[in-house]
This record gives sequence, structure tokens and C-alpha cells, in this order.
Amino acid sequence: MTAFTHHVFVCGNQRSPDHRRGCCDPAGSDKLRNELKSAVKQHGLTPALRVNKAGCLEQCEHGPTMVIYPQGIWYGNVSVEDVPRIVEETLVNGNVIEELVIADECLNNPSCPHIVGNEGS
Repeated sequence: MTAFTHHVFVCGNQRSPDHRRGCCDPAGSDKLRNELKSAVKQHGLTPALRVNKAGCLEQCEHGPTMVIYPQGIWYGNVSVEDVPRIVEETLVNGNVIEELVIADECLNNPSCPHIVGNEGS
């Protein structure tokens, strides 16, 4: 069996849409993950590339979020419309889409200015 070239985790956490931290998949539809899986399959990237649903990735304020390993690329505010670019630019060509990147200083940082209540920090 071939090792994975990429392993993509798409946050599928569900909360009420009005939760103060936001929610990556309030409808519980897995639409983003399903679209990504479909696009990966259409590009012939399976089985070497795996797309999985993840529980909370703790980047709620940047949601919907995903992380791509082994590169450790964190994307936030991802929409279904971003899927073709993510597949083509990142997964096929190895380029990072800068406007989707969650800044390193925001990852796992309770003082991130995007967190509700930290806007003035």
C-alpha cells in the first residue's frame, strides 16, 4: 500500500449557528468535506490522498477550517467554492493559497484578535 501524499482533515464540528465561537458545519451536512472528496476523486488523487471529517480543530473563529498534512497547512473561512482551487493549487501543484491560510499567530492562540471578546486586544 502506498503512503498518503496528503491527509486532509475538514472540521465537521456542529454548534448552533448563533454560538459565540461560530461553527464549521452548523447544518451537519458535511458539504465541504463531500465536495473535497469528490474533487479529489475526479482528479485521480485517491487512494494516495485521504480526506477525513475531523472533530473540532479549535479554530472555530476561522471556520470552516481544514488542515492538510504532512505540510501542516491550515486553511480557514473555506467555502465550497474554494474546493477546486485547493485541489488544483495546493493538493496537485503544492502551492499555498495565502488568502485562506490561518496565520501562525492565530493558531491555538486564545489571544487571537479573531476570537470574540479579543477584538480590542
